[in-house]
Amino acid sequence: MNTAVLRTELRLFRREPGAVFWILLFPTLLLVILGSVPSFRHHHADLGGLRTIDVYVPIAVLLGMIVGGLQSMPQTLTGYRERGILRRMSTTPVRPSALLFAQMLVYGAAALLSALCALVVGRLAFGVRLPEQPYGYLLALLLTVLAALALGAVVSALSRTTKIAGAIGSVVFFPMMFCAGVWIPVQAMPDTLARIVGCTPFGAAAQALNRAAAGNWPGWTHLGVLVAWTVLLTAGASRWFRWE
Repeated sequence: MNTAVLRTELRLFRREPGAVFWILLFPTLLLVILGSVPSFRHHHADLGGLRTIDVYVPIAVLLGMIVGGLQSMPQTLTGYRERGILRRMSTTPVRPSALLFAQMLVYGAAALLSALCALVVGRLAFGVRLPEQPYGYLLALLLTVLAALALGAVVSALSRTTKIAGAIGSVVFFPMMFCAGVWIPVQAMPDTLARIVGCTPFGAAAQALNRAAAGNWPGWTHLGVLVAWTVLLTAGASRWFRWE
């Protein structure tokens, strides 16, 4: 029964061109646009000898997770609740929790696929080196996906309508993009700002991914921040989420 729900959600996701574009295609497209700027392919001393395009690959990786977790999933779940779909499901053998699990699995997989596209395009198109610590990179990716989905679940829990979900998601979306380094790469931030950003889920994720990309194991502090946020956000979502 859960497999049928998952197949249905996957089919519905594929029919949403907006979600497919913003989660799967936009981060890689942004990377291609930035990589086409000649100055972004020059090495910079203030970035530790890296090129700007090198530091933007992890940012593109995080962007798909931010969009999926804060924009797409909350509006979908809130729409189901708003239209009474979850209430009707409670009278069938399929529990609403199965739908929630399927949603998280679909959007989590889409975010990871988006990350893979960004890594591959960065490597093939602009010669960006693949992560030199792949296991640490993968661990940081998985923890980041869990944190993004947990944050999206909180947005869903606090939103009665899709309009409210969109508004709350947007309020959280832009600060999370800043913390991920979209406007200022974390490597270029002042030390104090970088430490503050490192206490947020996507700031910690950016720093963990950067360390793994350079060949080091992600800092346990950054991984711990991701775990702590995931636990806290999951607890909050469980407390506040309503099926009706």
